[in-house]
Amino acid sequence: MVHNPLRLRIDGDALVSNWHWLAHRSGGAECGAAVKANGYGLGARQAVKRLQGAGCRAFFVATWAEAELLAPWPGDLELSVLHGAMPQDMAAAKRLPARPVLNSAEQVARWRGTGRPCDVMIDTGINRLGVSPGEVADGLLDGLRIETLMSHLACADEDSPVNKAQLEAFRAIAGKVDARRLSLANSAGICLGADYAFGLTRPGLALYGGVPRREAQGHIRQVAHVEAQVVQRRRVEAGGKVGYGGTFTADEECELLILNLGYADGYLRGFSSRGRAKVAGQWAPVAGRVSMDLTAIRIDPKAEVGEGDWVELDYSLPEAAVQSGLSQYELLTTLGSRFKRFWS
Repeated sequence: MVHNPLRLRIDGDALVSNWHWLAHRSGGAECGAAVKANGYGLGARQAVKRLQGAGCRAFFVATWAEAELLAPWPGDLELSVLHGAMPQDMAAAKRLPARPVLNSAEQVARWRGTGRPCDVMIDTGINRLGVSPGEVADGLLDGLRIETLMSHLACADEDSPVNKAQLEAFRAIAGKVDARRLSLANSAGICLGADYAFGLTRPGLALYGGVPRREAQGHIRQVAHVEAQVVQRRRVEAGGKVGYGGTFTADEECELLILNLGYADGYLRGFSSRGRAKVAGQWAPVAGRVSMDLTAIRIDPKAEVGEGDWVELDYSLPEAAVQSGLSQYELLTTLGSRFKRFWS
């Protein structure tokens, strides 16, 4: 087997712990799980397996291609496809054991003839996907077998009046639609409180270690641990410059580790001179620009580490977001295919 110098350790116990906290925070509502984008880059199949064992029964992907990758789908679980059903999707939609989340009048018309159950997205102000309240009032959804009527919050990670406005708009429209259950809250929405939970919550980011709001701090555990192998240890003389553009200049003779990691792997240039890694129990800063395949970190000269050793990058999502300027979502979903993923 060919050696891989990058690994992503994924803590399955932390994933389950996060789901349990989100389920508790959801009150009496059922707690589902978004596993789109291959489980936010970590592995959807493994995430489903662990969350199923924890008691989760409702899952969400973005496209029918993602749904097909999860086949064979366990018969006791629900799977919803958030982007609905376009003409090219209908064959798969009729074949796979998943429901479309209908988002437009065209999708409603297309699906109506199947006689099969569906979910429906109502736009309450995000202006992204969803049928309008006016279309609902005109009878667009009449006669559909709707399992879940849902909407999506635009500003739940902020203390914004938009949240309350969307809540009220959703309540107003929900009373006019015959659906088995209602759903509004994502990870951040769960943190907003019981008013937003309705019958089903749909966490994503917080499952995988993201902290969407202050209410989740101290409750959400890190799931993804990024580790890279050292390619080389080298000494830089005082005044020596490091990396493209020479943006790091050694203020004295110093020691560097060159890691087998770069922006091609999702460790993006925002971490240049801002990220850090743990070496011999101490934080060591990134020195200079992150390049495509390599990243330099400045270490304590006394640290006993060198070629072939492994170091862990600081990838606790809230801290890494501050370092890089990236969102917590981007940090997860950009992690590349060169990582060997290990679930524990």
